[in-house]
Amino acid sequence: MTALQKHHRILFYGLWLFLGLIQSGLTELQDDEAYYWVYSQYLDWGYFDHPPMIGLLVKMGYAILPNELGVRLFPLLLNIFSFVIIEKLIDKKNSLLFYTIVLSIAVLQLSGFAAVPDTPLIFFSALFFLCYKRFTDNYSLFNSFLLGLSVALLMYSKYHAVLIVFFVLLSNWRLFTKYQTYLAGLIALLLFAPHLWWQYQHDWVSFQYHLFESNVNAYKFSFTTEYIVGQILLAGPIAGLVLLPAAFLFKPTTTTEKALRFSMIGIYVFFLLSSLRGKVEANWTSPALVAVIVLAHQYLQHQHTNFSKKGLKILVRLLPVTLLLITAVRIVMIADIVPVKAIQKRYHAWKEWPAIMKEKTKGLPVVFSNSYQRASKYWFYSGQMTYSQNWLGEHRNNYNFWPVEDSLLGKPVYFLDVYQLHRFTDSLQTPIGWVGYKYDSSLASFAKLKIELVGKRIDVQKENQVVKLIGNYSLPEKYTAFIQKNQLLSDTVRVGIFNNGRWLKDVYTTLTLQQIVNSKASRFSFNPQLESGTYSFILGINVGHNNATHNSRKIKLVVE
Repeated sequence: MTALQKHHRILFYGLWLFLGLIQSGLTELQDDEAYYWVYSQYLDWGYFDHPPMIGLLVKMGYAILPNELGVRLFPLLLNIFSFVIIEKLIDKKNSLLFYTIVLSIAVLQLSGFAAVPDTPLIFFSALFFLCYKRFTDNYSLFNSFLLGLSVALLMYSKYHAVLIVFFVLLSNWRLFTKYQTYLAGLIALLLFAPHLWWQYQHDWVSFQYHLFESNVNAYKFSFTTEYIVGQILLAGPIAGLVLLPAAFLFKPTTTTEKALRFSMIGIYVFFLLSSLRGKVEANWTSPALVAVIVLAHQYLQHQHTNFSKKGLKILVRLLPVTLLLITAVRIVMIADIVPVKAIQKRYHAWKEWPAIMKEKTKGLPVVFSNSYQRASKYWFYSGQMTYSQNWLGEHRNNYNFWPVEDSLLGKPVYFLDVYQLHRFTDSLQTPIGWVGYKYDSSLASFAKLKIELVGKRIDVQKENQVVKLIGNYSLPEKYTAFIQKNQLLSDTVRVGIFNNGRWLKDVYTTLTLQQIVNSKASRFSFNPQLESGTYSFILGINVGHNNATHNSRKIKLVVE
């Protein structure tokens, strides 16, 4: 018993690492993890969806172990080090209570190893609060540097990091009277400048996407209720009813605890309000778990109230049930023993059939329609270069920017899809369903051709609906040469029209690919034939059976 008391920390973290290595190595990559693996193939200062931290972590791990474990190696290590740092944020800690709280939060065990941006976000959130604690204890130049460094690393993990920094500043107005605060901010800005430069070069595409394109829908009351229930489950699932109230009830006594409380409340309220404009994913609040662990620990340990006493008893009694459920889920994630199609498709569907499909497609590059998930996962498990050709009615992703499409232009490829199988000459039955495949001797796809329209809004009269446009064109030289060489590419530019974010119809214009390559700008028109109302449209180019790709920004169209 004495040895256990003396080495409990080594035992706890060692067991966590052991289970994490098994889980990481034997669990099939999830959709987004495969996508971030493709990030690592094109390491850059920025990406369409996220900052580059997760791509770098995957790159380092995969260089050591070229398999699922390698993809997840560094996220798993950061997951463990997160708890080491969070422990340091707790004054007068009770190790047994700390372990109980951490083990009660299922998401930290079941997805803490996952190669997703939330994993480094949680780690660097904890690191930021530790650096902040040191900074407020001693406003030295060295601590200023550490604080600025931690802010930059936090921002390189996920854009939600800006909320943490904002609410910490809000919690301590004295920071604005210290020159060291501005020094730390300058250091963070300088270190983050390469990513900002990347955004500038790409027209601030990530910010436009997250602020105006992603998860913007007509409000449903279910968005808010699902968000609230999701947060309780994320913090438990069973123990969330104890941990969240305990964290909110705790009254901070130190500057760091106050900063944790402000960031926790701020994040939860911000995304609660965000549910009014669209669906909020439960994991978006993941950095708040750092504060939940610390503040719930302090409340249950030091607040002598009826709730703290009862809550502590409930937490301890629920722990075996939580661990039993987590163990069951771990097994289901690794072994295909549950005959439920949804589970099989998510965790056990990609190990074998990509190799069979690779033979049938002769190892040639593959093109999927509108699915960065399927494209990325197929690429990882088959080893074939894979492209996601994104239709203008769906969201863009980083396949619109990587040098994949242009490297395949004019080359033989196979098109694969799980929808509209009648379009394909052959198909293969797989655990994800029937997958159709069809040979194309020369890929013609033009997602990197950009049509810049004059103005952000167009008003037309219902009686005379002809919309007149002025377009400026830009495209890589390789595309220009390909179009000039292939005079039979006669498809015209089409207009995808949307109503409340939903695709309504396509309307064709008279603008051809040959006209685009022969002039840098021109006038063209189309007749939308719409009822009075407010719409939006995007220009797209398709050739034959290919998707009409995104070739312009979204323009507001008002029919009066």
